[in-house]
Amino acid sequence: MGKRRAGREGLRSLSKKQKKHLREFGEEHPFYDKVFACCLIWLLLLLLLWSCFPFQSEDSDKSSAESDSETEVEQVSGYHKLLATLKTSPESESEEEEDESESDEAEESEAEMDSEGSQETGEAEEGEEDKNGVPEEGEGTTDTAEQILSQEQADGTDTSCDPRHGVIEEFTDVKHESEFSLETNFMEEESGDCNADKRDSNPFKQHMDKELDDKEIEKMSTLPKTSSQSQWPRLGQLIFSSTLEKHKTLKVDREVDVKQLYLHKPLESTWPKVNKQFLSSLDKPSDSPFTPLQRELFCIMNSYRDLFYPERNALTNGEEIRHAYCLHALNHVLKANAQVLSNNAKRRDRKPGTDTDDYRDQGLTRPKVLMIVPFRECALRIVHIFISLLEVNDKKKIDVSNKKRFKGEFGSDPEEKPPNLKRPEDYEAVFAGNIDDHFRIGVAILQKSMRLYAPFYSSDIIIASPLGIRTVIGAEGEKKRDFDFLSSIEMLIIDQADIYLMQNWEHVLHLMKHINLLPLDSHGVDFSRVRMLNLNNWSKYYRQTLLFSALQDPQINSVFNKHCFNYVGQVAIRNVPLTGSISHVVVQLPHVFRRLEAESLTSVIDARFQFFVDKVLPEYRDAIMSHTLIYVPSYFSYVRLRNYFKKEDLNFTHICEYTKKAAVCRSRRFFLKGEKQFLLFTERFHFYKRYTIKGIRNLIFYELPTYPHFYSEICNMLKATDNGVDATWTCTVLYSKYDAQKLAAVVGIDRTAQMLQSKKDVHLFVTGEN
Repeated sequence: MGKRRAGREGLRSLSKKQKKHLREFGEEHPFYDKVFACCLIWLLLLLLLWSCFPFQSEDSDKSSAESDSETEVEQVSGYHKLLATLKTSPESESEEEEDESESDEAEESEAEMDSEGSQETGEAEEGEEDKNGVPEEGEGTTDTAEQILSQEQADGTDTSCDPRHGVIEEFTDVKHESEFSLETNFMEEESGDCNADKRDSNPFKQHMDKELDDKEIEKMSTLPKTSSQSQWPRLGQLIFSSTLEKHKTLKVDREVDVKQLYLHKPLESTWPKVNKQFLSSLDKPSDSPFTPLQRELFCIMNSYRDLFYPERNALTNGEEIRHAYCLHALNHVLKANAQVLSNNAKRRDRKPGTDTDDYRDQGLTRPKVLMIVPFRECALRIVHIFISLLEVNDKKKIDVSNKKRFKGEFGSDPEEKPPNLKRPEDYEAVFAGNIDDHFRIGVAILQKSMRLYAPFYSSDIIIASPLGIRTVIGAEGEKKRDFDFLSSIEMLIIDQADIYLMQNWEHVLHLMKHINLLPLDSHGVDFSRVRMLNLNNWSKYYRQTLLFSALQDPQINSVFNKHCFNYVGQVAIRNVPLTGSISHVVVQLPHVFRRLEAESLTSVIDARFQFFVDKVLPEYRDAIMSHTLIYVPSYFSYVRLRNYFKKEDLNFTHICEYTKKAAVCRSRRFFLKGEKQFLLFTERFHFYKRYTIKGIRNLIFYELPTYPHFYSEICNMLKATDNGVDATWTCTVLYSKYDAQKLAAVVGIDRTAQMLQSKKDVHLFVTGEN
């Protein structure tokens, strides 16, 4: 202990510049100051001592031996131990203290507002995690890398992907390769209902065994889709579209018998038990194992049509939908694997010289299902549903490899979140649990076992976030990139697509461009087992895409219309909003909607900016129109406005998703006290934080919100500073004919039609009147 304490004393004597250089380059910078010679001797001695006599306690050795056998801990060199000590040196502590003191200053000054204001400011100072769910490091952490390593070994925590140890390596399970190999295993008699999978009426067999010809492929590539409408009891208005000859109109069954759905064993018996939690909350109890929503959704899923459902709600039906698509995905994987294992036995028993074309049952790569979800918590829930569906009863538990590791990396600590933060219910539902948005994990399922962290080319299901899958795919020109594992995806599930608009929609588009392409390498595939549809590069015409979102948006619609080529056709739910979110505004407020003209969709961005600068902003430049909040959905528009405001030397402040906590507090305080006339406010900041901005008297919606309920939330912030004095509040909204969907979600479909067709450019609504 004395040696390490002496080492820290030596490090304290280094200047900031020396420590930074040592941390970045691993060597001392040749400064000619007084402490250089002394510090160099200290550092050399420390490095020599730590490399020759590494400190390792008996407890650490014992705990390391008792830790999970699947956890592989990288050896930490003396150099990395030295760096770990440097990283927690007093310099970094003082820097953190400076930042915290600046934040505390803002907090103290804002506390002068009122008791309610100070309580709210505390929200920003409670050590809240940022939008990626990465907690900030605490002050005063002076543990060496050795202590951290031994502690994490004792806790059974893996350190292979911890940047503190100088090693960033993604874990994959390579120990269970032979146990989960499809090529070397055979069907167990109890594990699958092979006869049921062979029936001609089985939807899986019907879809995958259909042989398309060149003419049909050419039709789908060139001809437009024909569409028809239908009204269903629960889903509402459905639009069926297809390029090939008209299929029979799909009708939903009033009552569904599980045996008629051709579910693979054991799903027939486990599904009613797993889904029981949603059935108990129904007003009218039924013997059906599905809720009305699940029944209609699963009817479409099981027909292998593409599906777009834009009414997913994290508060009400989110978990219902998750259970339904998990059942469908698992059913598909079990049937596909059962077919391969059954054919393995047939190939083993066949006579020499027999034709092997009867056994084409695989793709060019093994992954069949790709599930895109926004946060680790979503992946955790999906895996738990899979496990529940595979376990027939408590006595027959399935073997799940790496389960402890998975819970540690994808689970969350309830104590991490401050208990006194007040947020809307929908916020709490969306951001529950571990909200890290950079992850990917392969899942292999074979009969009665599940393998987590399987290598992608040995996985049946890949669960990933858009960012997690993007970093694997890479970009053109990068040396290390791989997307061959996406070549034979048969089912793509994109859940909570609206959240990706708040993260980075480019990642979703990048994925869609690289899915179902011919692989660049064979990856050891047996070409005699590969289906002809994969060899012909027709995989995208057989892929089923399930898209779930909380709203209809042109970018999401574009993905469904331009990147879904399923030969069976597409089904989109298209219900129009009748009232709109403006009906939830409780304050008495005049809403002025101003229409701007634009020749095309590409020119609307510049047209909106010019309209705002020329016609809207001059009305608010007067000092009387202070306390004006400008709500900006697009970050690029925000940057453009911020630069213009600086150029014009306007009295303004700004808050976006990248603004630090201390700066946010200062901006809120300046705006509340009227020291700043304008506040530029981005939609993504509101999505990730949901702070109540006080002091608003004038609202300008530079563009309609992506989420319709954000409109009423922002408008209702006006009442947060109601001090009993009659205030003149205003609200101005800019819109164009290209904002029809967003406008309908705010004011309703009937008013939208009138506003877009009217010769008048200005429309007034007043809310809050009795």
